Amino acid sequence: MAAKRPVPKLASIDELLLLSEQQSDISSTSENGLQVIPISKIRIYHNHPFRLYEDERLADMANSIETNGILVPVIVRRIEVDEHGYEFEMLAGHNRMNAAQMIGLEHLPAIVKESLSNEEALMYVVETNVLQRSFSEMLPSEKAKVLSLRYSKMFSQGKRNDIIRELQELENPQYIKESATSTLIGAKSRSDEKLGNEYGLSKNTVARLLRIDHLTIELKQRVDDGEIGIYPAVSLSYLAESEQVLVEQALSQNEFKVDMKKAELLRMHSGKLTTEQANKILSGEATRKPRSKVPVPFKLKHKIYTKYFSANTKPAEIEAIIDKALKLYFSQQPSALNHETEE
Repeated sequence: MAAKRPVPKLASIDELLLLSEQQSDISSTSENGLQVIPISKIRIYHNHPFRLYEDERLADMANSIETNGILVPVIVRRIEVDEHGYEFEMLAGHNRMNAAQMIGLEHLPAIVKESLSNEEALMYVVETNVLQRSFSEMLPSEKAKVLSLRYSKMFSQGKRNDIIRELQELENPQYIKESATSTLIGAKSRSDEKLGNEYGLSKNTVARLLRIDHLTIELKQRVDDGEIGIYPAVSLSYLAESEQVLVEQALSQNEFKVDMKKAELLRMHSGKLTTEQANKILSGEATRKPRSKVPVPFKLKHKIYTKYFSANTKPAEIEAIIDKALKLYFSQQPSALNHETEE
């Protein structure tokens, strides 16, 4: 059986397809299935679950592309032309696309997938990141998305293995297929294994991360940035999406912090949470103890009352006299009696 032709390294788009500027916007080679796609016709993946490169890291990639070209083609799926004129959706290669735009490239070498379902498209997005990055280095929301897909039963294990093989071969043309009994990188554990074993996580940690995936994008961002802890985030995940939006609005408009106590109280209002309640809980007003109307205990100093009472005066007699004296005092100065209330 002939060896599979490796995907060529692409020093430039013109070198790949021997194109001139006068040729069509979208071209392909039948031999290796690659196409040249205008970046202007590619939209980013909707609600991309992984944080993309920024600043210095993105600039480094741009410099590498400028020096070496795009060595690995991106993967896109064909979509119906949308209202913005996009004909393709990016699955694997968001960072390469952003870096290419930084240095003025207008086209990308791409492998185009036809008729992919939404579930299959998401598999490409997730498996690409799992293969390229260490799970331990992922942000909480990214781990949550990976585990959520591993936990889901709607994906075909065979389909996932095919995608993983394709991505491995694309990243490393010298990749040799593992034997059928070998475990693929990123492959899902068998049904009789615990999901956490694959990533060295406890059962409880897996359960908490799975809950994180139920948060809105904005709240996930706060978890990733360390503004909301994992445990409070789990409690917030039980709120309806509309209620999570109320929480996010309250956090955005104020400088409130979310701790476990507030998160639990918010969860207790699940199904009936209002904007007013969210603000009261997050501001701390809902748990703030009302100011007591009773004065704090007070002990009259010995040097004070000995000026007015002899040593053999009984305590009950002292209390009675002090009570009468206070009544007389406040009857003559009623404003002093109401001073505490006015404050």
